[in-house]
Amino acid sequence: MNEDEFREALQQKGVPLTDEQMQQFEHYYRILVDWNERMNLTAITEKKEVYLKHFYDSVTAAFYEDLSEPLKIVDVGAGAGFPSLPLKICFPHLDVTIVDSLNKRITFLNALASELDLKGVSFYHDRAEQFARKKEHREKYDAAISRAVARLPVLSELCLPLVKKGGRFIAMKGAGAAEELLDSDKAFKVLGGKFKHKYDFQLPLEQSERSIIVVYKEKQTSKTYPRKAGTPNKQPLI
Repeated sequence: MNEDEFREALQQKGVPLTDEQMQQFEHYYRILVDWNERMNLTAITEKKEVYLKHFYDSVTAAFYEDLSEPLKIVDVGAGAGFPSLPLKICFPHLDVTIVDSLNKRITFLNALASELDLKGVSFYHDRAEQFARKKEHREKYDAAISRAVARLPVLSELCLPLVKKGGRFIAMKGAGAAEELLDSDKAFKVLGGKFKHKYDFQLPLEQSERSIIVVYKEKQTSKTYPRKAGTPNKQPLI
């Protein structure tokens, strides 16, 4: 997917981009490739692949969920900034917080945000399990979003404690999402969430499978969760 195809594809989905936003994506790509030579941020570096599998793929959440309001969003395990920073470029009014366990990624994200002149972004070097126990973050977000970080029962324990009652958890998944969803009933119930939607689609051009799973936060999460670092992955709520 080249830049023109990217812009046209988003336009068709109701996400028009200005020339300035297109320049931000171009700058994002150049910075990503440059830093990737010094640290492992992504295995995908070919330009058309980045525009399709990172930039376009990240923005697909906005095709199904309304992001037009000034929402406070937390992205758990964003790595090189996906999906929240492409969403931030498209929807500048979003207030974006990213938490990642690797400090080198946080260093990259701070440099990237500065270069792109992104306002209303915050980056935290922390384990998600510890981050979600901090008063200033626990149940403070309108939405938590995460892209292909862990299986859904595990990801739910990391994300739902951050979402305020009435908010939502948006999980962006590839093939296998249906099976993960079947394994997540207990996690949703224990953590105060309720499954609402599963949107299935294919990425253009390569036709790879994608799913977006939306879980609404119906009640507060017990103080028991998330459990200590590493436990959700070793003993998922299944």
